[in-house]
Amino acid sequence: MRPFLATFGAALMRGGLDLVLPPSCLGCRDVIDRPGLCARCWRGLAFLAPPWCSRCGLPFEQAIGAVAICATCAGAPPAFDRARAALRYDDASRPLLLAFKHGDRLEGVPTFAAWLATAAHELLHDVDLIAPVPLHRWRLWSRRYNQAAELARALSKRTGIACAPHLLLRKRATPTQGGLSAQARMRNVAGAFALHADMQVKKRRVLLVDDVYTTGATLDACARVLRRAGAMQIDCVSLARVVRSD
Repeated sequence: MRPFLATFGAALMRGGLDLVLPPSCLGCRDVIDRPGLCARCWRGLAFLAPPWCSRCGLPFEQAIGAVAICATCAGAPPAFDRARAALRYDDASRPLLLAFKHGDRLEGVPTFAAWLATAAHELLHDVDLIAPVPLHRWRLWSRRYNQAAELARALSKRTGIACAPHLLLRKRATPTQGGLSAQARMRNVAGAFALHADMQVKKRRVLLVDDVYTTGATLDACARVLRRAGAMQIDCVSLARVVRSD
């Protein structure tokens, strides 16, 4: 009886809040009838799907084989095993991501976790631990939350896979990656991450979570730390990724 009453009470509370503060679209902030996106913003999003690079998840214009890899991964294989992303980072998804990252729009996290679970469905069978890309403590203090950690926790809750929000730490406050070339991004994050002293990943399979995959430099730097610590497999999933043709 108590679980029923708790569920009923929670539903009643949500209904009351919706009357006072009706949900707004995560993208344009128009009032909608349920949490999420309005039809216009939903239609504008470009969800990524195969065919893509079997290593980094870069979408291909046409299928060229189930295990095909892109030229970048062929020339300089990343330290992680596989990476996937839910959305193309473009004019439609950018406001959504920026509001989440800088605008305290955390109400979309459960929806984002569902998108991550779909994007990473082929990876989730091989995961022991979910961990976010960390923020430096000063940036965390100014922003008040780590958006990657919020995604990791929600994905953990959705999948039942253990989450280690403090598995990695950012030991150096790196300048923002915005506007840097791929090589400059790699130099910027080189040596910036470390495994937390109390954590062990030897022979474990880790899924790294981040908000945006641009060149993969940050995820690669994190994966190198985990690889040196003995992780058996390292996969990655991001809410969105930049596609080079854009």
